[in-house]
Amino acid sequence: MARKKSTTLFEDSLEELEHLVEQMEQGDLSLEESLKSFERGVKLTGTCQKALQDAEQKIQILLEKNGKQTLESFNDE
Repeated sequence: MARKKSTTLFEDSLEELEHLVEQMEQGDLSLEESLKSFERGVKLTGTCQKALQDAEQKIQILLEKNGKQTLESFNDE
């Protein structure tokens, strides 16, 4: 269940961040609203980065075998 919550948190944060960017790009926000949106965007970016770092760490742990990292090539076929 923690995995679903983490994934949902990442996806919701990313969606909100995209919405904030769209609003700010339109240029219709006041300076105060823009600053609040920017501040919220910084927080959302941190949340997304943390979720991605956690996912990367989990992947690294899963790839470890016998105390040695074994990376396999990616075939895009």
